[in-house]
Amino acid sequence: MVNITREQIATLAQLQRILSARDRIKSKLVNLPERLSTLDSDLQRFAHDLENEESHLKELNRRYRSLESDVQVNLGKIQKSQQKLRSVKTNKEYQSSLKEIDDLKTSTSKLEDEILALLEEMDREEAVLDHKKDEYSKRVVEIQQEKENLQQEVEEDQKTLDRLKADWSNLSGQVEAVLIQIFNRVKAQQKDGVAIAPAKNAICQGCNLNIPPQLYNELQRCDSLKTCPNCERIIYWENQERRPE
Repeated sequence: MVNITREQIATLAQLQRILSARDRIKSKLVNLPERLSTLDSDLQRFAHDLENEESHLKELNRRYRSLESDVQVNLGKIQKSQQKLRSVKTNKEYQSSLKEIDDLKTSTSKLEDEILALLEEMDREEAVLDHKKDEYSKRVVEIQQEKENLQQEVEEDQKTLDRLKADWSNLSGQVEAVLIQIFNRVKAQQKDGVAIAPAKNAICQGCNLNIPPQLYNELQRCDSLKTCPNCERIIYWENQERRPE
């Protein structure tokens, strides 16, 4: 049995809080690259959508120019057919020229209708593109701000880590070396890195399982190191830190 004082138990509990805070910060820092990558991916998706919209609008413009060219070709053919009409010598040739002109006019009318519909679609797409450009510009600013905020968090977290390191060094020097050794050994055995936990109402707060009544009674004396028979963490009476001398 390792003897221990209430003050030493309180110090071990404080050391655990320091390590838990340190581990939380380190975990956040480890996840920082993923958070930055998520922001970059978000911006890339915006840029990709914008590129697709621009490509679609370019394709509509290409289609518009093609239709305009087809209309001009048809108008040229109509003009030639009308000139040819004045020089035909037979009724059959005359009727054939008239039909050719009518077919060209019908084709041209369909092309012009398609152009009008295309112009309306282009207007809509240009409005969508303008909106997406505005959204992209705003997102660029937002993401840049988020990155700056993350950088500030990193700087603050690093300062906190330095402070926690100093606190650990100071407090650990106030505890017997054998207790620190036990503390570190138990911590290494726990997946969550928690070496010491309070016991409340005969329940270990580390594993949430019941502690034998005799052990719980012994805990309240706060004079020896006890471990939970279930999770093997160091345990202490929850109220011992508030218990008067």
